[in-house]
Amino acid sequence: MTSQPHLKFAVLIMAVLMITGIVCYAAFSPPEPADPVRIMFQNDAGKVLFTHQIHTEDYYLDCLDCHHNIYDDETYNCSDCHEETGDDYMPSRTDALHETCIGCHADYGAGPVDCNACHVL
Repeated sequence: MTSQPHLKFAVLIMAVLMITGIVCYAAFSPPEPADPVRIMFQNDAGKVLFTHQIHTEDYYLDCLDCHHNIYDDETYNCSDCHEETGDDYMPSRTDALHETCIGCHADYGAGPVDCNACHVL
């Protein structure tokens, strides 16, 4: 059988390794990606989860395909220009997103076009 000193030594080694693992995990966390991975759009119709990786890597879309206002290599959020309510000059944020997303999905026959296919969460 295992002696008491051996058991205490094994528990001590286990505790040291666990603490070392936790400290390393906290100290050496992976870097934040340069591009956003996923975006959660909050709205009244239900949250929409948008994944950049699917659109850029799987469908080979360029930033300019969606972000039409890139100046000096700077990408702006939709809400920087499109407000909650629109006017004759600038469509609302909701209208702009619907036109861009649903329009692209319909044009290429890929992706959801029904409300409940995007607004699910």
